[in-house]
Amino acid sequence: MIIPVRCFSCGAVVADKYEEFEKRMGKEDPKKILDSLGVKRYCCRRMILSHVDLMDEVIEFDEKGLKST
Repeated sequence: MIIPVRCFSCGAVVADKYEEFEKRMGKEDPKKILDSLGVKRYCCRRMILSHVDLMDEVIEFDEKGLKST
């Protein structure tokens, strides 16, 4: 789905850094990106690194449901 706004463990805001992380992901090392974005805690790094964007897959089912009604 969408990235959570805050880290589950410490409560720090992580959602505002995710878009920039995704833009730079293919070009740079993830460690350097997270360091430059100021993500220092390992729990927050986990939130960003382990996130899987499923919105495209989920919206497909919603569109099919709308067509059948």
